[in-house]
Amino acid sequence: MSQQQIDELYMRRCLQLAANGLMGARPNPMVGAVIVAPKTSNLKSQTSNLKSQTSNLKSQTIIGEGYHVRCGEGHAEVNAFASVRPEDEPLLKDATIYVSLEPCSHYGKTPPCADLIIRKGVRRVVVGTVDPFAEVQGRGIEKLRRAGIDVTVGVLADECEWLNRRFFTFHREHRPYIIMKWAQSADGFIDRDYKTVQISNVETQRLSHQLRAEEDAILVGRTTYDRDHPQLTVRHWTGPDPKRIVLTHDRPLPQLMQDLYLHGIQSLIVEGGARTHQSFFDAQLWDELRVETAPMVFGSGTRAATIPACAQLLSSHTYGQNQYAIYRRTSND
Repeated sequence: MSQQQIDELYMRRCLQLAANGLMGARPNPMVGAVIVAPKTSNLKSQTSNLKSQTSNLKSQTIIGEGYHVRCGEGHAEVNAFASVRPEDEPLLKDATIYVSLEPCSHYGKTPPCADLIIRKGVRRVVVGTVDPFAEVQGRGIEKLRRAGIDVTVGVLADECEWLNRRFFTFHREHRPYIIMKWAQSADGFIDRDYKTVQISNVETQRLSHQLRAEEDAILVGRTTYDRDHPQLTVRHWTGPDPKRIVLTHDRPLPQLMQDLYLHGIQSLIVEGGARTHQSFFDAQLWDELRVETAPMVFGSGTRAATIPACAQLLSSHTYGQNQYAIYRRTSND
């Protein structure tokens, strides 16, 4: 197994760990960390060449793991080092720590993780992707390298960014990550004869409410709000209700994006209706699309918005008789 394959293997473990922080870490990013050291206790017999030490997967073992559990508490690196047994502490000087996001270099609610890594004396650091937060943005990596630590950056970078797509979009584009969502009939209508009708089933309702619990805010248009009086809660799931937003005709989308950014809203679900969806598409303000299609034929009513050509299908699953498709925006329209 090559060094790159080994690095990717342990980075995937970092991503597994990081995902456990989905509900607790926000608004901080989800981060996982894994500490790997040579199995043998006879370290003096090991060659000083790093590549030869780590080229054989069987000669390594994980001595510490951690993830960012809750905002304001220890970061992934802190928890990984805390999990190392006292008898394994001497192994740190020959160890590699894998982290899905660049170690922080500034004082926030917790001390800099880059400083902790330096104090622990590990030989190598493997980073999934650079932190887009203005207080970091490569400074953690630079600090580690100045301390003489070998740093590899960009292992499974796309996967690491995708896990924290809300965080990256918020800090790079100064707006929330936007998820468009609607349910439609087989012939493309979101209502029957312009009257509300139940399209989702029990399974997809539960899925929608899980999504609401995972995102910061949810938006509907004024027409949908006045006609349907949606609760926009997570009553079929557990977790916090998202903040409710009603889009009025006199509220330009750029101003709304600025307001949401200033209020720290990192993710937004746009549930309807069709005119609202189309306005977001036209403004190129969307990142993800979820379309549920039921095997019903309405014949007339409100047409669903047109799915943009830049929408790439990520997955499609059947729940009951309904098809649930998830798309990702790949480029500008």
